[in-house]
Amino acid sequence: MKPDPHAGLAMLSRLLAMLAMVVLVACGTAPPPPARSAAPQPPAATTAAPVAAAAPAPAAVAPPPPIMPFGEAVTFAATSLFGNAALPEGAGKLPLVIDPLIDGNTGAQSVATQTMEQRITAMLQTSFPRYDLQPFSTGSLARAPLLFIGTFTAVDKDGKNAPGPREWYRVCLALVDLHSGKIVSKGFARARPDGVDPTPTAFFQDSPAWTPDPATDGYVRTCQGTKVGDPINPAYWDKIVAAAMINDAMTSYNAGRYDEALDLYRGVARVGGGDQLRVYNGLYLSSWKLGRKDEAAQAFSKIVDYGLAQKRIAVKFLFRPGSTLFLGDTQISAQYPVWLKQIASRAGQSTACMEVSGHTSRTGPEPLNDRLSLMRAQYVAQRLDAGTPGVARRTVAVGKGSREPISGLGTDDARDALDRRVEFKVIDCPAA
Repeated sequence: MKPDPHAGLAMLSRLLAMLAMVVLVACGTAPPPPARSAAPQPPAATTAAPVAAAAPAPAAVAPPPPIMPFGEAVTFAATSLFGNAALPEGAGKLPLVIDPLIDGNTGAQSVATQTMEQRITAMLQTSFPRYDLQPFSTGSLARAPLLFIGTFTAVDKDGKNAPGPREWYRVCLALVDLHSGKIVSKGFARARPDGVDPTPTAFFQDSPAWTPDPATDGYVRTCQGTKVGDPINPAYWDKIVAAAMINDAMTSYNAGRYDEALDLYRGVARVGGGDQLRVYNGLYLSSWKLGRKDEAAQAFSKIVDYGLAQKRIAVKFLFRPGSTLFLGDTQISAQYPVWLKQIASRAGQSTACMEVSGHTSRTGPEPLNDRLSLMRAQYVAQRLDAGTPGVARRTVAVGKGSREPISGLGTDDARDALDRRVEFKVIDCPAA
């Protein structure tokens, strides 16, 4: 359903009244300290005994906003962000670009984050016309506009990404001034899970591997755990131009224009900031879709090298339910021999030791999940050793069950595929 273009105006005064008392605790932010007055002059000498100063009363902290329906939560957070931004008056239209919003746990774009962006775009047109929305492109970034980013994160009842059911979503928004490189406004809300579609977009759903990527982590850190006046995270700042190029490539891939996507991924791989997992995943996916199997294999070897350099890489091997056999859908599992060959080859060229860990989603009894995840890890480790004999001597297989979720959604489908991953982690070799 399209948002009512007048809804933002109708709710604006009520939302601003609520927002005045909201402290962004759940986004990891804290209220700024009170301004310090000039230091007083020391009192004249006296023989009277000094009197201890009264301890200052602790500052009152407002409770977080209530957990709202998804649409209301997005409107609430965006109203806070744009309505409270510390910007110069009378400066005319303010250029604004949006770096697409992402899932705060996985770094992926999803149906939910795209819906948020659409709603916020409509709000800009109806309630905040001072902002001039421009495309997220290298040309727009060259003019140092305001930058809008945001995360949408499934959390448990305590606001954490821990094993167990997800109770609500944390909406965290930030507005950054690219002239100063500092955050000028924040927005926060809590959303109910009802009606939320966290299905990843085609690129992220198809991506074969995941690892903590400094650029994506920098985006999340700029949005979460910060306050107004803080600088943009350096890892994100340094690669923001590459992020605009990657966005163009993702758009082409999601639209099925694989030749165009491949050219764009090749281009960003050659520029500064192109050393990112999203680029290597894009090179692999576009090549595979075009039937260029040799190029795809080379791209996957770069994915493995990148992950091992980060000391950790998760690969989305999907298994049949309750089994150690790979999924029967050949459109998916036909890629697995290529993945296994490249992982074995790159691991074989290294002297490091490696932990191969199986993971499951949280459905089913945990003792069964532990055993099944171990058996799957052992199966993959055996396949690696068969491809490159000797790898087994530097590999240990372990089962993690559902204790280390990434998405934590418990849906057992494409939305939580990362929770059913096989992970490869560089570890210290045991002493001889």
